[in-house]
Amino acid sequence: MATYAIGDVQGCYEKLLRLLDSLRFDRARDHLWFVGDLVNRGPDSLATLRFVRDLGDRAITVLGNHDLHLLALAAGNARQAKRSNLEAVLQASDRDELLDWLRNRSLMHFDERKNFALIHAGLPPQWDLLDALARAREVEAVLRGPDYQDFLHAMYGDEPARWSSALSGVDRLRFITNCFTRLRYCDASGTLTLKEKAAPGSQPRGFMPWFEVPGRASRDIRIIFGHWSTLGYVAEHNIWSLDTGCVWNGQLTAIRVRRNQPVQPVSVSCS
Repeated sequence: MATYAIGDVQGCYEKLLRLLDSLRFDRARDHLWFVGDLVNRGPDSLATLRFVRDLGDRAITVLGNHDLHLLALAAGNARQAKRSNLEAVLQASDRDELLDWLRNRSLMHFDERKNFALIHAGLPPQWDLLDALARAREVEAVLRGPDYQDFLHAMYGDEPARWSSALSGVDRLRFITNCFTRLRYCDASGTLTLKEKAAPGSQPRGFMPWFEVPGRASRDIRIIFGHWSTLGYVAEHNIWSLDTGCVWNGQLTAIRVRRNQPVQPVSVSCS
C-alpha cells in the first residue's frame, strides 16, 4: 500500500491518468493526496473532478484558489469569470453533487503517522502546526455552513496583508484563505505580497518565499504544497513543492509519501 502526493492537475485529466500508470497506482490498495487546483485552465476539469470524487476515501485533496474560484462562480460571483473555462462543470448533470463534494474538502491535511502536512500554497511565519490547523478549520466551517455563498462573494482581495489574532469577520477569513491558497512571498514580519508569481529572485526587495522566512513557526513540519509553477519541484527547508506546470506544457509530478524522506519525484510530460 502506497500513498502518492500529486501536484496541480488543473483539468489535465489524461496527464493524470498517465502519471498514475507510471506510478502503477492500485486503486484497491493505494492512496492519493492532491495539493489542490484540480480544475481550471486545462482541457477536462469535469472528468478530473469526477475521477477524484469517485476515489472516495482513497483520495485526499485540499482546496486551491482555482477550486474556490469554481465554487464562487457557482455561487453567482462572476468576478474574473472570463479567465475560467469551467462551463462544463457548471452545466453538468451532476454539478450539485460535485460542487458539494468540493466545498467539503479541507484547506489543510495533516497525517500524524506519516508526519506530513498537505496544503495548496503557504503558511505565514507566525503559524505553527496547531495554529495552521485551527485557522484552516475556521474557513472550512464557513464553507460547509449555510452562509457559504456570502463568503464566496467576499473572499477576493489582497487585504489584510498581515496576520493578527485580532482580525475578525471577513478580513480574518480572507487572510486565512489567501495564505492557504495564494501565498508565495512574504517578508520577515509575515506581510504578504500576493501579486508576485515569478520564480525566486524576481520578487521585491525584502520579500522571500514563505518557506525561507528565518525562524518560521512551521519549520519543523514536513509540508507538501503546489500552486507555484514557476518555482517547480523543490525539496528543501522541510518542504516539497509539486507544481511543475502541467497546464503550461510542463510536467505533472508526484512523490511517494513516507515517514522517512520521500522517494525521488516521478513526472510525466504535459507538452
